[in-house]
Amino acid sequence: MPPQPLKKAILIDIITPRQNAKDSIERLLELEELVNTYGGIVVVKEYQRRFTPHPRTFIGPGKAEALRDEGRELGAKLMIVNDRLKPKQIYELQEILKPAGIEVWDRLDLILKIFAKHAQTTEARLEIELAGIRHMGPRIFGMGLELSRQGGGIGTSGIGETNTERMKRHLKERERKIKKDLEQYETVRAGHRQDRRRRGLKTVSVVGYTNAGKTSLLNALTGRREYVANQLFATLDTRVGELYLPKRREKVLVSDTIGFIKNLPPELLRAFQSTLSEAIESDLLLHVIDVADPMMSLKIKTVEDILSELGLSETPKIYVFNKIDLVPKLKRAALSKKYKEFSPVFVSAHAGSGLGELVAGVEGKI
Repeated sequence: MPPQPLKKAILIDIITPRQNAKDSIERLLELEELVNTYGGIVVVKEYQRRFTPHPRTFIGPGKAEALRDEGRELGAKLMIVNDRLKPKQIYELQEILKPAGIEVWDRLDLILKIFAKHAQTTEARLEIELAGIRHMGPRIFGMGLELSRQGGGIGTSGIGETNTERMKRHLKERERKIKKDLEQYETVRAGHRQDRRRRGLKTVSVVGYTNAGKTSLLNALTGRREYVANQLFATLDTRVGELYLPKRREKVLVSDTIGFIKNLPPELLRAFQSTLSEAIESDLLLHVIDVADPMMSLKIKTVEDILSELGLSETPKIYVFNKIDLVPKLKRAALSKKYKEFSPVFVSAHAGSGLGELVAGVEGKI
């Protein structure tokens, strides 16, 4: 089967006049990386300065029309807005771009498409479907109401409303079924955790921003051979391996799970509750940080905010600064001082350096 041609995409973001151009460039670079992970190619990257999003079209009708015309000339088939759109906004944008054959997604649409592409297990696929239902539900209802107003008129229900009610019932029933299936997976996980506690086995969870090197670290520590890729969200399922602690003469279990990313809505986190349960129940967190990332500080804060949402602020943790082989002049002393409370360790999971110090850190914390 011949490879599918890359889908050409337009990226658009809004920044306020108080934000600087550097912030907007970094935001769009991450969005472009997401597009590349999905399998698309970016042909236009733009941002618009606005104090607030346009209530009807988010970026403003004039800007949408200009991007439609530019996209038509370049053969673009997709426009991605780097934010979360309201149902009415995505409906109005699609109406403007429809004549050029350009589909409209928001940031979360793209993330869910990547999740669906990378899911390897039934559990991950169910979690992604649940997240999709929670994301698409309000949009479907909003579009139905819009169609109802246009087709039904005052005092009538209209076909949009009829279809919306039908879809609403279907989605509610599907959500109920998925949640029931996921409860069975969580029951099995809970049984495994209870068995580990009975045997006195401690657990360590590897967390961090997506593409920070979590799976590489899991492989380096445990000898596993899990799939590693230089792309966002390569891991969606929980993987577990054993790590031997020589001074304690015992093993601990190390788990790797889905990477975090900024602006993850709460319902998406809740959809992955089953997978994230390993981190929630762990005795120690290894927060893996890409020390070569120019947005390192911002991503550390994003991960810490998400850990707080998951109720993990008080769980002991070690900051694992990864990829030190990519930063020859790394200022370790400054980072060690700044993040002293998190017992920072500097490693290269790829090269295998610093792992002994990390193992010693785990022995001292767990």
